[in-house]
Amino acid sequence: MRAAAVQLTSTADTARNLETADRLVRAAARDGAALVVLPEKWSVLGPLDVLQAGAQPLDGPALTWARAVAGELGIDLIAGSISERVEGREKLANTSVHVGPDGRDRAVYRKAHMFDVEVDGTVFRESAGEEPGDELVVSTAAGGVEVGMSVCYDLRFPELYRALAVAGARVLTVPSAFTYATTRDHWEVLLRARAIEDQCFVVAANQIGEHAPGLRTGGRSMIVDPWGVVLAVAPDKETHVVAQLDLRAQQRIRTQLPSLAHRRPEAYANVVAPR
Repeated sequence: MRAAAVQLTSTADTARNLETADRLVRAAARDGAALVVLPEKWSVLGPLDVLQAGAQPLDGPALTWARAVAGELGIDLIAGSISERVEGREKLANTSVHVGPDGRDRAVYRKAHMFDVEVDGTVFRESAGEEPGDELVVSTAAGGVEVGMSVCYDLRFPELYRALAVAGARVLTVPSAFTYATTRDHWEVLLRARAIEDQCFVVAANQIGEHAPGLRTGGRSMIVDPWGVVLAVAPDKETHVVAQLDLRAQQRIRTQLPSLAHRRPEAYANVVAPR
């Protein structure tokens, strides 16, 4: 199975974002990718007012395009995440949709962890405009490959990925808009750690560059194998990277080093107990 991570510099210009996404998704498919992952907030990225102005429902133009292109190309498309306008809610959701090769939705995941932090003097308060989702999602791609879905800041919560692996995930998707500073210092370490811990492939599509004044991301979109080996990493531009996911090799790793089977959740149940 070949997988691709698409790297974008999304802005408030939704038409331009979609045009670039379309070009790079098609290029990834030409390179043989059967599973393609877009980055977080690929359809619109910027401060809260920009996200609110560009937010769409699940039947809006961004995901309508995603369904059409996945069906046309016959690929599994993890449509990164969009700022979703949810009927009856004041706040947005940060929503990732898996569209299958038939152009139909396979799964919908809403980001579980809100990015409320201060990085290099810049304050981020994602919860000011977004609500977290409460359900973890493992979807099924072509060939029966189980895909565990996540978004960006989720990457810092290993419990989420362990739950996905225990639920059967063999590939973990991480559409992201990691800041420049956290990409530089943490991105690769976190991706490789999640891959090794859960013996999964990780396909991580990051944003790159300056999206608005004071909002800069770090790129380095990456595909990592279950041994922690980086199979592909993107240069600092809008592009895509592709790698072969050797599922038989993954099974050998899980058989020879069966750490998932050696878990003792009863010994550390307090880690996931409600606060």
